[in-house]
Amino acid sequence: MRLSLSGKHTGDEYALEEAIGKGSGGSGLPQGELLNDFVEAVCAGDIARTATVRQKIVKAMGEAAMIDAAAVIAAFNCYPRVADATGIPLEDAKAAATASMRAELGLDELDVRKVTG
Repeated sequence: MRLSLSGKHTGDEYALEEAIGKGSGGSGLPQGELLNDFVEAVCAGDIARTATVRQKIVKAMGEAAMIDAAAVIAAFNCYPRVADATGIPLEDAKAAATASMRAELGLDELDVRKVTG
């Protein structure tokens, strides 16, 4: 599956199903497995694992890449929570534009209450 706008811009293909554990382990992202480990450690609240993976990222990709990855994790963790807390609905145009991607990934079937606790 091609990641919409960024994939069109770069010509790269990314396996979005990897983000929800439905893939085969080949996201197409450089250091994708390491970055996925970082996301999982942060989201699990595992301080020791997060510190270990952070150091691995610094060694493999540099400190700036680790900081960028942490900022992306923070943003993606924050924005939906703010939208949900304020009751912002998914706009019709965005719902239409993401319908096939959401269906392929099974996102509409997710129970948000189970994900956010």
